[in-house]
Amino acid sequence: MITAPNRGSFSSCDGIARRNFIKIGAAAGLTLPSLLRAEKLSGTGSSAKSVIMVFLAGGPSHIDTFDPKDEAPSEIRGEFASIPTAVSDIRISECLPGIAKQMDQCSIIRSIADTHNSHSSFHCMTGRSKKDMQPVGGWPSVGSVVSKIQGSHLGTPGYVDMGGGIKGGGFLGPAYSGFKTSGKGRSDMVKQSRFENRYLARENLLKEFDSMRRDSDRSGAMTGLDAFNEQAFEIINSERLAKALDLKQESPETIERYGKKGQNFLLARRVVEAGARFVTVSSGGWDTHNDNFKKLRDKNLPELDCGVSNLIQDLRDRSMLDDVTVIVWGEFGRTPKINTRGGRDHWSRVMSVLLAGGGMKNGQVIGATDSKGGEPADRPVYLGEVMATLYKNLDIDVSKQQLTDLSGRPQYLVDNGFGPISELVG
Repeated sequence: MITAPNRGSFSSCDGIARRNFIKIGAAAGLTLPSLLRAEKLSGTGSSAKSVIMVFLAGGPSHIDTFDPKDEAPSEIRGEFASIPTAVSDIRISECLPGIAKQMDQCSIIRSIADTHNSHSSFHCMTGRSKKDMQPVGGWPSVGSVVSKIQGSHLGTPGYVDMGGGIKGGGFLGPAYSGFKTSGKGRSDMVKQSRFENRYLARENLLKEFDSMRRDSDRSGAMTGLDAFNEQAFEIINSERLAKALDLKQESPETIERYGKKGQNFLLARRVVEAGARFVTVSSGGWDTHNDNFKKLRDKNLPELDCGVSNLIQDLRDRSMLDDVTVIVWGEFGRTPKINTRGGRDHWSRVMSVLLAGGGMKNGQVIGATDSKGGEPADRPVYLGEVMATLYKNLDIDVSKQQLTDLSGRPQYLVDNGFGPISELVG
């Protein structure tokens, strides 16, 4: 296994550092056979539909992004005004002019009602709460579920975690956790002479591991293992994903549009083009207990606006937007009332979500908060509905699809019988 830290990291108020790592090599080889089996059994290997999830670690202020309160008192309204968008009756923060121009391809949910006051992507990646009883092994993330059901595509792993994912694949096992592809390890996916020994070591370890599994298997269930592992190593040895992560393959004009801070959004688009079905991207620094407006104005919102608006435009230009769903959200919203340090604190009673593409009925706002932005006032939307919508956009029917947990019990993909958001998908 090769682990390489990303160039940067960020922390939230709980002291947890959010870092992106790459874990490839032997570990990647051991997961791929399972992905290949899943693809063969499901018969869905040719699907072109995918999701890019942008996770805003720390919890962005809904009032200062997608739910402005122009008529509220200054201690709630804050320093930002709202601006019109490409949809006549939708207004968003003045710090998001690029997204405003793309609003006809987007929808906003302003009334997510069951988020959690926790600096963790768990509930955004599973649609469930850590506080609730979990099956043995834990709930898998949506990316892990997609990887299990649909497998790899075009020689690229189904689930690519570029930040914001959760550890492991829950009760599905590590075979379905996301491939972490960032930092110096990107170059290690390209077979070059100085890496020959690493590739040889991975291949040998893979053979040894499979030999042990075959020796210990008494049921004959491992029949055909060698063929799948051959395919697995071919994927590792392939340069398809490595080329997607190499921005030297991209036009200088496109790189300049995204800028240095927006490169992960560009990489996410390239990874989807390479065949990934589910990609996570993380943007940190949203835990604004103090200096909320300076941090958002000077850094967070301009970077988010540039990254998301260019991503949507690129998907449009490539006729990919109907097949690719983009979702932008964080752990929770932030307090309507500004605190004494010029910040906003955690607020789990409501938050906003931006969705784009996916063949949805975009150009609308779903739900509303009260005049102070403190509670859902109309059409509360639940995490399970958002998850069901993402699955729907990937051609996965949550009313029928089940997965078996480690105790042998079938589990639905979302709780409480939630279905896709009808306003978006009909």
